[in-house]
Amino acid sequence: MKRGLLISDTGPIFSLCIIRELYLLETFFDEFFIPEAVWVELTKDKNTKFYPEILSLFKDRVKKVSSPVTLLEKLDLGESEAITLYKDYKADYLLIDDKKARSIAEEFGIKCIGTIGVLIAARKNGLIKELRPLFHTFLNNKRFYSKSLLNRILLEFNEKVLV
Repeated sequence: MKRGLLISDTGPIFSLCIIRELYLLETFFDEFFIPEAVWVELTKDKNTKFYPEILSLFKDRVKKVSSPVTLLEKLDLGESEAITLYKDYKADYLLIDDKKARSIAEEFGIKCIGTIGVLIAARKNGLIKELRPLFHTFLNNKRFYSKSLLNRILLEFNEKVLV
């Protein structure tokens, strides 16, 4: 079931924290790292209720990029460093949700997976019983996923769509 090495951007980590499914990274990937810029974004607010979980899981998984970050004109620093770290480590997957950043990463031949892809894998493997409550939590917590996409996925799993 493990899928090799994963490099992650910030957004999916926050999304997985909000729905209490961050453990899925350890379940599905042999190893996972984040670049320093993502670490800074994740730990900026030490008062967030997710801070202890993030600190525990990622404090020893922060890596410095070895080559210059060249995508800053198009992406934020975290996304740029995540793509660079993916290349540095010859990773298997980049966990990224931002549509523009994902598109740019895929142009470089990077194999991307998003939060929703991780949740689909978890549902297929019986680790999650229902996706609907998780999707509902996303929408109530300003996580920006397409409602039509979420509903298509719910229909595939014979779950009630979001209204």
